[in-house]
Amino acid sequence: MFEVWAPKAAKVEVEFGGARHGMSPAEGGWWRHPGTGLLHGVDYSLYVDGHGPYPDPRTRRQPYGVEGPSRVYEQERFTWGDHGWRGRDLRGSVIYELHVGSFTPEGTFLGAVRKLDHLLDLGVDFVEIMPVAPVPGRRNWGYDGVDLYAVNEEYGGPDGLKSFVDACHRAGLGVILDVVYNHLGPSGNYLAKFGPYFHDAKGSYWGDAVNLDGPGSDEVRRYFIGNALQWLRDYRVDGLRLDAVHALHDKRAVHLLEELAAEVDALATVVGRPLTLIAESDLNDPRMITPREAGGLGMHAAWNDDVHHAIHAAVTGETGAYYGDFGPLSALAKVLTRGYFHDGTYSTFRGRSHGRPAAHVPAHRFVCCVQNHDQVGNRPEGDRMEPDQLWIAAGLLLTSPFTPMLFMGEEWGASTPFYFFTDHFEPSLAESEGERRRREFEGFGYEWKAPDPQEEATFLRSRLDWGELAEDGHASLLGWYRDLIALRKTCPDLTDPRLDRVRVHFDEDGRSLVVERGSLRVAANFGAFPVSVRLSPAASTGVESTGAENAGAGRILLASTESARITDGDLHLPAQSLVIAQLPPPPPPPPPRDLVNTRRGCR
Repeated sequence: MFEVWAPKAAKVEVEFGGARHGMSPAEGGWWRHPGTGLLHGVDYSLYVDGHGPYPDPRTRRQPYGVEGPSRVYEQERFTWGDHGWRGRDLRGSVIYELHVGSFTPEGTFLGAVRKLDHLLDLGVDFVEIMPVAPVPGRRNWGYDGVDLYAVNEEYGGPDGLKSFVDACHRAGLGVILDVVYNHLGPSGNYLAKFGPYFHDAKGSYWGDAVNLDGPGSDEVRRYFIGNALQWLRDYRVDGLRLDAVHALHDKRAVHLLEELAAEVDALATVVGRPLTLIAESDLNDPRMITPREAGGLGMHAAWNDDVHHAIHAAVTGETGAYYGDFGPLSALAKVLTRGYFHDGTYSTFRGRSHGRPAAHVPAHRFVCCVQNHDQVGNRPEGDRMEPDQLWIAAGLLLTSPFTPMLFMGEEWGASTPFYFFTDHFEPSLAESEGERRRREFEGFGYEWKAPDPQEEATFLRSRLDWGELAEDGHASLLGWYRDLIALRKTCPDLTDPRLDRVRVHFDEDGRSLVVERGSLRVAANFGAFPVSVRLSPAASTGVESTGAENAGAGRILLASTESARITDGDLHLPAQSLVIAQLPPPPPPPPPRDLVNTRRGCR
């Protein structure tokens, strides 16, 4: 049976085999065709009230791009080899984000499979791929996607994605897919021809807002929830990263995210493996990641940009735009112990107070990074953090209580930029994309020097140069990342998600900071001059210390420089360096006194 939802149509037809075939109206605005002749591999299009041809709103394959016909694709034809895969929990994991088109020279799922050994050696647990829905042209970040049930043919189509997931699972890696439900792309978006998928008056820089709470929104919500379930069920993806959920307009009593969380939790019990929902949210609201049974929306984790901003500002010294509130080391100390910096405090960038406290939230529910596609690609020149800065930034991130996420190439200090790039075929969109981006970021204080996103060279320059791995400087940084991840996996103190167990001491003038994680001390010197810090600072720093009695000794586990040393409980840090040290265990308690002798002494 083939069906499509078009509640206001008077006539719906499906065209295949050189002829149009009428569809029969059914309950709830649905139209049906018995499916005779619509076999795997057959191309077809839809007509609504004589207008078309349009792709199927739930097309599983778009072999000719967003403007072409759909193709019947039967999910069960793919042969899976990951039969031993039982899923992976987000807790204790490290995520690696990549863009399929620029991760390898091939720019395909198959090309990415060939680099899985690199990711295994690095030690990550999840691969997060940017959106894979069909987009206009041949290159795009993926956030202009349409035909959300299909997979970009440039990357390898639906079988290509399944092969990638299958290979990841057989290698022991989970897969997280980035999906976009707050808008659709401007080209090839024909959903409005079929039903009330969008709000008339609501929207953003990115496009019209999806109709989640107006008339007809029941089926619209099922469209997006069904899409999420497809990736988790039919493509065996282990989690979804939900793009910009703060841009979802939903005033209903049960928010779309809560409804989605309930459906995904139910599916997890059916497939017998954990399924993870990660929200990108600008709200700093812990209710987003509070379980449904406790009155929250039930997301399993959320991106936390405050941690990125605090680390970035401390390491680079940048304090413009949204980094303005994050310059002092007190901001870094706060996010490492309380999750959010803006937890009801005044945000100068927003011109208002923002957020609410989240110190009670288990820290693994915050996905944090020092680089990602947004934080690099939304800079005019797509520039990454300098390699010498990454030694400190990575040390802070990978010893933090949060779920760390790396961005492709970060682990070796890739010199290639990551630009914003598009390939719009409509002249009006192609000519205006660069100006739209300039206006979107005009409040950031940037001198806008971004290359034309439509130029193919902009995309090609964003591809990673894997040859850099043979260079000493890049290889050394890669070894640092590997060592940090290995240490994280062998020291339970580093994955402990309890924020109230983290202690931070800092010297604002000396630009140094010490983080206590159980018996471990992570000491960073952000300044241009050497400093000495106590491995167990005294309570006079303003934060209660633990383990001060063990300050007389310690050993360095990892250091970004060979010049660091410990003397009488003092850690000597060269300029711009990070050291991870371990204190000795406390002395054992004295043996219990003999009870008989004790009684005799009390006679």
